[in-house]
Amino acid sequence: MARFTGTDDYIATPELQMAVNAAITLQKPLLLKGEPGTGKTMLAEQLASALDTDLIQWHIKSTTRAHQGLYEYDAVSRLRDSQLGVEGVNDISNYINKGKLWQAFEADKPVVLLIDEIDKADIEFPNDLLLELDKMEFFVYETSERVVARHRPIILITSNNEKELPDAFLRRCFFHYIDFPDRDTLQKIVDVHFDNIKQELVSAALEVFFDLRKVPGLKKKPSTSEMIDWLKLLMADDIGLDALQGKKGTDAIPPLHGALIKNEQDVMLLEKLAFMSRRRG
Repeated sequence: MARFTGTDDYIATPELQMAVNAAITLQKPLLLKGEPGTGKTMLAEQLASALDTDLIQWHIKSTTRAHQGLYEYDAVSRLRDSQLGVEGVNDISNYINKGKLWQAFEADKPVVLLIDEIDKADIEFPNDLLLELDKMEFFVYETSERVVARHRPIILITSNNEKELPDAFLRRCFFHYIDFPDRDTLQKIVDVHFDNIKQELVSAALEVFFDLRKVPGLKKKPSTSEMIDWLKLLMADDIGLDALQGKKGTDAIPPLHGALIKNEQDVMLLEKLAFMSRRRG
């Protein structure tokens, strides 16, 4: 299989490229951690595109159970159909809903399977998938059917560190932490998203952005995706350089800051710092 080196739409650092290719070589799930907005989910989309294969996404919620990734038996529908005399009610397979793992297992070629934000689920969720991810098979008790993967999918698992993951699960993964991009890497990411943008505006915006991330006491630092959104707004509203230049993180609140700052505590902190800076001035 071809090696992943990033795409025209996704800047992958050499460390991230190494992690993706190592996980593929070892045939282990790639566990990705990092700040929200650093491109963990987008990596799965771009990896599937680079390998010219399908992407199957399983977005995890707090109520998600591991068994839902395999299949669900719809006993309620079967009971209703039996009362109505619907044809085929005796065939249990008509009431088996295939989960995302089953879809990945029966694919005609190796697909990319994204298990997104696994830490949102119950603490036992990862352990409940150990056997299936190891053996690439599972048993459907209602139909006495054993489902075996035709091709081992490339599995990417993301986590925002909301919960600690079990050691037994971690042992079966290749781990990579996506560091927040430095200025040069972020410049490349911006260049990917914008064809015709004034570099003077980008330079000034990056200056404000990184100064903002350095503000002590900030509850939520702005992310890469929020930086992209902010730049879109700056361009759409034709915000000039004079509105950005000289605005250090502790000097003033940047224009259209709602794209960067996402809670009232941080807004109040920046207002306080700006007020103190003006008094000192």
